[in-house]
Amino acid sequence: ASIASSDLGLLLRDEVFVDFFNIFLNLPVFGQTPIYISGTGRWYLWPELPSHPDPSPAALLAWLEKHRLPHFCQSSLCLHLVLCQKLLGFIRSGEAAELLNWQSADQWLLEKCISGSHGMWHFRAFVRGTAGEELIDFWLITERLLGLDESDVSQRDLFLSLLQRLRATHLREGSSVISLCSTPAGSLRKARHIESISTRREILSKMQEQALFTIQSYWLPKFFMHCKMGMEKEESCQPLLQEYQERLLEADWQELPGFSEPLPTMHIRKSRGLSGPYCSLQAKAEVWALVKEGRHTQELKTATSQVRPERQPGPAGCTEKSHLDKDALGSISQQSEHPANCAFGGKGGVTSLRRRRSSAEHVIQLENLSKEKTLSDLLPSASLNQLPSLKKHVKTLDFLPWALSAEVCAGRPFRDFLRRQNRSMETHLLDLWHDLEEFLPVVLDSSRENSFFLRHLIGEKICKTYLEEDSTEKLPLENRTLTSLWNHLICGEFSPWIFRAQKEICKVLCSFYEEFLADDDRTFLRFMAPGSDVAVPEVPGRAAGRGEHFHLAQRMNQSLKLSQALQGTRSLEGVSSKHWQLLAARDLQKGGSIQAEMELLL
Repeated sequence: ASIASSDLGLLLRDEVFVDFFNIFLNLPVFGQTPIYISGTGRWYLWPELPSHPDPSPAALLAWLEKHRLPHFCQSSLCLHLVLCQKLLGFIRSGEAAELLNWQSADQWLLEKCISGSHGMWHFRAFVRGTAGEELIDFWLITERLLGLDESDVSQRDLFLSLLQRLRATHLREGSSVISLCSTPAGSLRKARHIESISTRREILSKMQEQALFTIQSYWLPKFFMHCKMGMEKEESCQPLLQEYQERLLEADWQELPGFSEPLPTMHIRKSRGLSGPYCSLQAKAEVWALVKEGRHTQELKTATSQVRPERQPGPAGCTEKSHLDKDALGSISQQSEHPANCAFGGKGGVTSLRRRRSSAEHVIQLENLSKEKTLSDLLPSASLNQLPSLKKHVKTLDFLPWALSAEVCAGRPFRDFLRRQNRSMETHLLDLWHDLEEFLPVVLDSSRENSFFLRHLIGEKICKTYLEEDSTEKLPLENRTLTSLWNHLICGEFSPWIFRAQKEICKVLCSFYEEFLADDDRTFLRFMAPGSDVAVPEVPGRAAGRGEHFHLAQRMNQSLKLSQALQGTRSLEGVSSKHWQLLAARDLQKGGSIQAEMELLL
């Protein structure tokens, strides 16, 4: 709430906020996906404004405050930002120095390690599988829940859903939260069952405070030791460690308060005079077409030559040449390109797999199925001159799953659009798509915290909300799809029909998503370039370089992967050498987490 009511110009002075906000702005559900480089004060727009001489930063901030910031405040990224700020506040405090015997150099290094969205990802990856993971999950859910007004009809369903999730996981007997967050006698019973709003909120708030203190006083010091040990083994981190040692030798080293340098004047990179009407839908289609064509090009699979990119100032998405990410657009793990029964080799595919394979092999098989739609065949060694020309027309349906994957991480802007249009059935379908999306990683990864409880909880919720007899008439899906979903989800089991259902939903929502993008374009132009044209989807927009398209695709993909990992719809991978390199490369004034990822790709 405090972020939503703040002036965006002031918020953008905080490097940590800028890092999280950039990740949010570059999620591929949106039409306009800008990025802000705080060190230079420059905004980069994509798509660019057509032939606009002097775009106004004030107009851009006004548009962002009204049409992006409210959704950011509803996102998991915002919750992680709040947690990150609280952890940083503790690290910088005298209480931490006294309690943990930290010197200013220790505080400086830990702040470097945990700042920003990638820093929070690293921290969450470190505590995965421990009580710390459950404490962080509890803190995040409770923070979201306590920010809701359950007397508001529009918020009550979400409130009850979050409360039910807490009861089924973190507030059950034997959970780490109950064990570590001591409460007065009888308060557990009250938190689970009492109807008094004030009492329930007070108990949850106290438990949340205790969870946060345990995270700060126990898990942060362990993370600090983990970071120092990891950096010592990584050559690229040596300059960072050297500065840390120098600060240790200077006992009285103290950062000057406030900003050491004057803030740069905020401005927008001027349009390069590209012709054609403004159309984010066409721009997305161009990006997707190039990647989709490249995936099926044999030269890309066998290419071994490398081309050093021509570097230009600004974010990596604005350069003209690059290598291709091996995991390009690889975050679309939720939708199979083929019908589910075909992907499993026929109607009885799942049954035969269960009979013939061990449970471990079965999980691997299901994970492979869930990655059918990924574009992971693009080799980083392929050069741009080996990329194919755009020959096939790309339909919105081709990249809609990519956009919907990002929608839940972006505060549900498409859902908000459908509700404003009074499209209750389409909103219901979109909710089902996302609930199925939430169910997939839980059922496919049994190592997740509370996996057993969550898959049954989510499965039963989907069945009761969408698949019961009085609900099925509202859903324009095939009867066999609905029946097959019910038969598996009511038992908390995986079903390949999840992919079939999501594909059918996408066909229904496709035209509405095009309307959503067109509405987003019109709104953006009203603020930025009154009187400018907006293209209809069938009209080709301005042409851009293939290298630029791949950079943009990578930038959006990195944002989506990081957001999904923090959201919980993508499994947290283990900490590897790559992540220590990211830590060494990350500079919050020069693009932060996105730019660090792109630097490694380049």
